[in-house]
Amino acid sequence: MSKESKALEKKASQAWTSKRVFDMILNNALIIIMVIAVIYIAIRNPNFIRKASIINILSQTCAYLPVALGIGGCIVLTGTDLSAGRIVGLTACVSASLLQAVTASSKMWPNVTPPPVLLVLALAMVIGAAFGAFNGFFVAKFKLHPFIVTLATQLIVYTLLLLYVKAGNNNGMAISGLDASYSSFITGCPDFIKTLTGGIAIPNYVWIALVCTVIMWFIWNKTTFGKNMFALGANEEAARVSGVNVFATTIMVFALAGAMYAVTGFIEGARVASNTANTGMNYESDAIAACVIGGVSFVGGIGKIRGIIIGVLMLRLIFVGLTMIQVPQDLIYLVKGGIILFACALDMRKYLVKK
Repeated sequence: MSKESKALEKKASQAWTSKRVFDMILNNALIIIMVIAVIYIAIRNPNFIRKASIINILSQTCAYLPVALGIGGCIVLTGTDLSAGRIVGLTACVSASLLQAVTASSKMWPNVTPPPVLLVLALAMVIGAAFGAFNGFFVAKFKLHPFIVTLATQLIVYTLLLLYVKAGNNNGMAISGLDASYSSFITGCPDFIKTLTGGIAIPNYVWIALVCTVIMWFIWNKTTFGKNMFALGANEEAARVSGVNVFATTIMVFALAGAMYAVTGFIEGARVASNTANTGMNYESDAIAACVIGGVSFVGGIGKIRGIIIGVLMLRLIFVGLTMIQVPQDLIYLVKGGIILFACALDMRKYLVKK
């Protein structure tokens, strides 16, 4: 081989390497930008990286994590779920109303003694799963796009939520005055945890979210249902030919998502402690953004639980950080919109490059 040929081959190899590096940087541009933003925020406000702030961010991450885990499955099926936030709101209000203290000044159901907390959690999950299955049925049976189905469900659930908060003796007032058993179950912290963290409380809902994460990881990675979900998202026709029950799998994915929204709603009921019809509003936008940042692709069949966790964490870091450097709340919505748009554009670019 001549020197000239070797030089050309070397040049081509270098060009390929440069392109690969460029593609890698571009594909991860959003995470790189967010990391830079976090470093900038930490420099502007050193309190951002103090122990109390870090635990607060991790706690907020866990509060929003179940809804992202649920919506991630819908995105794996090349869909989405716009009803997530309203299901969170409805289950939060139902949970809070059933678990108001007997002595609450504005008790919604005066004659109802607070039932066991776990029973209310189960009820909330049944409600969430029912609405999820409703979405899945219309997607699977009538081949409607999940965007349209869940938009309709969002309006239906919001109507039910508005009617519910005006029921009983509530008259539309915020649902507050929660029973101690509910508050302590969600926001309480065992003494030994405080000892380990130097007196900083880690609320119990963090452990609830972690349990949900482990369960969802197991379902996605170790069950036949999880394999069917990814196969269906990658290629519906091929999955059908391979023996996947497309109808049942679609309904189960959306039902599981609804159950996860209900867990978030149950947590928010006590975490917010003053629930209105606005509870849960726009939670789906944060969840969708977190999933796409974490690598769950809208082209279907691609996604990992750890990616969703990273996505939720990155969003919480940015939103908490922007608040700490006193960025106006109105501009934070602009940041959210930009993140969603940029993340989806990068996701589609990866798909087009592969294609």
